[in-house]
Amino acid sequence: MTKELKGSLMVLIAGCAWGISGVSGQFLMDQGVSVKLLTSLRLIIAGLVLTGIVGLSQPQQLKKIVKDKGTLVGIFIFAIFGLVLNQFAYLQAIRYTNAGTATVLQYITPVLILAFVCLKNRTRPTLAEVVAIVLAIGGTFVIATHGKLGSLAITPTGLFWGILSAFTYAAYILIPVRLIQKWGSLAVIGLAMLMGGLVFPLATQAWQYEVHLSLSTLLAYLGLIGIGTIFAYTVFLKGVSLVGAVKGSLLASIEPIAAVFFSVILVHETFYAVDIIGMAMIISAVTLVSLRDLLAEKQAKQVEH
Repeated sequence: MTKELKGSLMVLIAGCAWGISGVSGQFLMDQGVSVKLLTSLRLIIAGLVLTGIVGLSQPQQLKKIVKDKGTLVGIFIFAIFGLVLNQFAYLQAIRYTNAGTATVLQYITPVLILAFVCLKNRTRPTLAEVVAIVLAIGGTFVIATHGKLGSLAITPTGLFWGILSAFTYAAYILIPVRLIQKWGSLAVIGLAMLMGGLVFPLATQAWQYEVHLSLSTLLAYLGLIGIGTIFAYTVFLKGVSLVGAVKGSLLASIEPIAAVFFSVILVHETFYAVDIIGMAMIISAVTLVSLRDLLAEKQAKQVEH
């Protein structure tokens, strides 16, 4: 198996694992588990495991980070305003809609980042970028209203959390760019999860909520935390190291498709034809942006050679 194929498969598997994560969260909330408790458990357990992996594989790197106060402050800011807010908003979106819809709504993030970059650099978007923006907005409108002006097909609360999860996901991507370039993704994300997992439960008093333990909920916890967070992040980062960030982000677009598929198979969620049309519009927008970046990367490599 070539390095390129191995990396592509790893990213696709990670995307599917993230899809399982959302459905597992939906199942647990349907069983009465609090969003605050789920967010806390996901952050602190995944944070401990990922930071532990870094400590075992890169102990000197971890020591340097811990001794660098500026880096720790930066990771803390990322933890609160990127990671924690995104995890909480995403689970809330699932609670008020479903895993498939929430995941697709979150995937308008690349288009939000595109719009942000255009505004920041004061550049006009290309035709492809305009088409992507229109598709993303149109897809969100279709999912929210089923094409009927003046009415919502999902609750206003669900739409609010879905859009907020997209904005917080954009923050999650943009805030730690320099930190990740300097220290690596696994170390930054692991420490941020650990920090968030310590702060968020204290702020929300998450320990007061019941865990609800049974065989089915234990499997769902495994899906949310073990498969959908610890496994997915480590496999995704390894895959991206083999295929590159741009191609990795394109392949990871399988996540919303996987989330919809697992929603139907595992929790028997119902989607209508108009929902699928809206989702396809958003996924097309993300794919268009990713393909543009992939083409730009190839052109840059050709110039270098």
